[in-house]
Amino acid sequence: EDLDLTVYLTADGVLCAKRGQETPKGYYNVERMLKPIIRKGGVMACRTCMAARGLTVEDLAEGVVETRLGDLAQLTLEADKVLVY
Repeated sequence: EDLDLTVYLTADGVLCAKRGQETPKGYYNVERMLKPIIRKGGVMACRTCMAARGLTVEDLAEGVVETRLGDLAQLTLEADKVLVY
């Protein structure tokens, strides 16, 4: 089944999309795990959260979209289901 899925990263979650992560053997590489979702255009990062952590869009994995919190509000209103972690 094809799902219309969007992952929206806020707060420290924006660090999950940081480009070039190196993880120790046996640990999950979140950047690598996000790639299938990125390919579908479904990973967004909060611009304000990025700025607070010194990140720019160039620091993020290719395909991650920099957005505003207002975009999250709109996505939430339009979604059939919302999961928050």
